[in-house]
Amino acid sequence: MNMDAAAFEELVIDELDRLPDDMVDGLENVVFVVEDRPEDGSLDLLGLYDGLALTERTQYGMGELPDRIIVYREPHLEACDDEDELRDEVHTTLVHEIAHFYGIDDEQLHKLGWA
Repeated sequence: MNMDAAAFEELVIDELDRLPDDMVDGLENVVFVVEDRPEDGSLDLLGLYDGLALTERTQYGMGELPDRIIVYREPHLEACDDEDELRDEVHTTLVHEIAHFYGIDDEQLHKLGWA
């Protein structure tokens, strides 16, 4: 599948807007970033939560750099055949990475069908 960076970013924003309010309302000091590929250049990783999970924050306060949820464009395009499949995969990636913010690990996500 082929999609330029600007169109992919719009798709990610659209999928973020479709997430339930109770999932995104609790996000604090988190930015969403779209990048082409992970630093290692692989196409294996669709997204990444880069930060400290809510459950691990003890003295988290003002002045902290924001956590990041990164969505990788090229791995998504490689994994999907059409825009509907791409939207589904981006949606799943967003839910998965937001879950990490809330302290839900991969094992729990797998049990819930989001891994």
